[in-house]
Amino acid sequence: MKVTIEIIPHDQQRYPTVGDWTFDGADNLTIKVSVLSDWRREMLIAVHELVEVLLCRYDGVTQEQVDKFDMDYERLRKEGDESEPGDDPKAPYKRQHCVATGIERILAAELGVNWKEYEDELCSLP
Repeated sequence: MKVTIEIIPHDQQRYPTVGDWTFDGADNLTIKVSVLSDWRREMLIAVHELVEVLLCRYDGVTQEQVDKFDMDYERLRKEGDESEPGDDPKAPYKRQHCVATGIERILAAELGVNWKEYEDELCSLP
């Protein structure tokens, strides 16, 4: 499997998200991360997505299941709601997302990234 991480303008994401993972027909994984103010923040998103997709793949949670849940969640999102789709108890990848967030938080601490400021930047993206 080939793994590619791309940093892209936020408005080029497939749907309103700062991190996205997809497989192509040849089983290559692409992780797309929105441009942020600091490379460390971008890599936190990339690591989160990598951990999440690896656990999903291991546990048999498909890209199609995750995409459908995320896209429906975003379509139905109410104004002012800043919740994470993966934190929803109905998310088919809730456990995998929560493990990825734990690792992301540990890495943020090791890289000297203030979690509150990081979250504020993520929430400020359109």
